[in-house]
Amino acid sequence: MTTFATALDARSASFAENRAHMLGLIERLRALEARTRSASARSAERFASRGQLLPRERLGRLLDLGSPWLELSPLAGYLQDDADPERSIPGGRVVAGIGYVSGARCMVVASDAGIDAGALGPMSLDKVLRAQDIALENALPFVHLVESAGANLLAYRVDGFVRGGSLFRNLARLSAAGLPVVTVVHGSSTAGGAYMPGLSDYVVMVRGRARAFLAGPPLLRAATGEIATEEELGGAEMHARVSGLAEYVAEDDADALRVAREIVANLGWTQAPLPHAAPPRYDADELLGVMSADPRRFTDMREVVARIVDRSEFLEFKKEYGAATVVGHAAIDGMTIGVLTNNGSLDPDGAAKATHFIQACCQTGTPLVYLQNTTGYIVGRAFEAAGMIKHGSKMIQAVTMAAVPQVTVMCGASFGAGNYGMCGRGFAPRFLFSWPNAETAVMGPQQAARTMAIVMEEGAKRRGRPVDEAAVAALEAQITSRFSAQMSAFVTSGLMLDDGVIDPRDTRRVLSFALSTCRDAAQRSLRPIQFAVARP
Repeated sequence: MTTFATALDARSASFAENRAHMLGLIERLRALEARTRSASARSAERFASRGQLLPRERLGRLLDLGSPWLELSPLAGYLQDDADPERSIPGGRVVAGIGYVSGARCMVVASDAGIDAGALGPMSLDKVLRAQDIALENALPFVHLVESAGANLLAYRVDGFVRGGSLFRNLARLSAAGLPVVTVVHGSSTAGGAYMPGLSDYVVMVRGRARAFLAGPPLLRAATGEIATEEELGGAEMHARVSGLAEYVAEDDADALRVAREIVANLGWTQAPLPHAAPPRYDADELLGVMSADPRRFTDMREVVARIVDRSEFLEFKKEYGAATVVGHAAIDGMTIGVLTNNGSLDPDGAAKATHFIQACCQTGTPLVYLQNTTGYIVGRAFEAAGMIKHGSKMIQAVTMAAVPQVTVMCGASFGAGNYGMCGRGFAPRFLFSWPNAETAVMGPQQAARTMAIVMEEGAKRRGRPVDEAAVAALEAQITSRFSAQMSAFVTSGLMLDDGVIDPRDTRRVLSFALSTCRDAAQRSLRPIQFAVARP
């Protein structure tokens, strides 16, 4: 296979400018992640006084020491809980990710009870639902560490209540699909949350701390007049001895996590090791300077490919045809992939080439990796006549119906229907990650503003009135501001439009983990049953 010959000058002024810009964005990302951890850690004294571990300490005890951990959606809910970017705490009060438990790759979801007692906040539900979808699609056991005050009644919304039923439906679907659900109840799991252990296959409850009941003492008294303690209503010992909700009673958090690890160890859930593969010939650190700080400047996306794939080898497909659309074969950690990326707008030839390539990869079972950096499908009289709509539609059909795993990385621009044709969130890639500089919009802010300004100006002319230049300028400023405020990867990630923002230097590692997760799922034989496992 051909080794890509780089033209990147890592000593140039433009590279230094690009690198500084990307490092600034990465610093912002790390600061937001640290803000969430700090907010949770502020509860350390309270947790210690109760003999409990903090949520991330629980994760550390559950996961295999030194094993890979891919955290998902760490920015979920950013700017949704508080519009002030200096006060918003991302994460949705839930920690989710894929990691190894007793040698088995699992989806792990943990309530972050260190923040507002783990009460469900903006995007919490969406984050857990996304984690469940990933587990279902990639044949992952689901391990749930529960301690939550439940829904915040002060912020109650009926649509959240109704949609919340999907969380419990998915637990049943996981079990019925042959994917074990293991739940550790560290604290409260009340009202609707009581169904989380109720719909699990294995339940571990911590003595003296775990609580599971449909109505807590205040609600019980208000509804029926009955008076009972929390322990009497739903403590670990009652559920283990009387109701049958718990299979195991642990003495403390650490003991509960030991039991959970033993449960997973006995599932017989093993993974195939990754094949040995040579790294790229070019340094991943150079990815910091590849993408221009000015998104209007051209970036040869093959420079990105060369710093991600094995030995920097890339067999480009139909290189001279539809050249602005770059597709070809490569490998990541020995796993063969088809790569699709953009060196400009998607034109009719490029769309036709991409369609051909996607279908060819489906024929051979080759997973597809999309590296998005596109201004969208090209417009103009000549391109309309050449069948841009027709060829773009064929590409969108191919992406939609592709029967192989698809993983997307938003590396730069993602505008217009290019977002769709390059397997954006709406097309359900197995995983989708963003670089910190990525921007997503139906069109650029200036184009949107100018479009509406033209409509306004032409409307005035049709009515025989003079154009109000001040009103036009105000409209343009309003639209530009509205679009610009929503484009950033930090905003779109807060809205759960990706599975996380990543450092470009981690792209190969993240893609390798995602692709091997897909590969293991394809190789695993499950034993689905007609109904989820029901407890006595």
